Amino acid sequence: MKIRCVQGDITKVTADIIVNAANTSLLGGGGVDGAIHKAGGKTILEECIKIRNKQGGCKTGEAVITTGGLLPAKYVIHTVGSVWNGGSNNEEELLKNCYSNSLKLAKEHNAKSIAFPNISTGIYKFPKEKAALIAVNTIKENPIIDEVIFVCYDDENYGVYKKLLYMFVMISVDGERDL
Repeated sequence: MKIRCVQGDITKVTADIIVNAANTSLLGGGGVDGAIHKAGGKTILEECIKIRNKQGGCKTGEAVITTGGLLPAKYVIHTVGSVWNGGSNNEEELLKNCYSNSLKLAKEHNAKSIAFPNISTGIYKFPKEKAALIAVNTIKENPIIDEVIFVCYDDENYGVYKKLLYMFVMISVDGERDL
């Protein structure tokens, strides 16, 4: 499995699947969610409405899938990250579920590549370093996709992921420690 990070706009990334840091309503919002809905066109929203009508939205830690609409990706996986409340409300496990459930859906749709944003680190206020470690460890524990791309919009997240992935490579080479 190849893991890499890039800085930029997830709506422009070429991958089989991109992941949307959605809200429970699946109706779009701000940040990554708003950008994906805007760039992907009305098809994504229409499919989200169908999912919402069928199951009532998407719970924190869960994931659902739609087509990619006008995006370069074939599909969009919508997952709802956890809001940080000091770490005492199962936030870490719920964030881990976002990544593992997204990977499972990607595998079910025969994806070879998946691009993740920095789930929960914006308005949901999850600590960036903690969120990155959860993301990388969960990906490492579930090596079921050929390529994983972490797409960082801001400089801070990009720096966190670059450092963490560099450490991951170094640790993997020496084999003495594990993330």
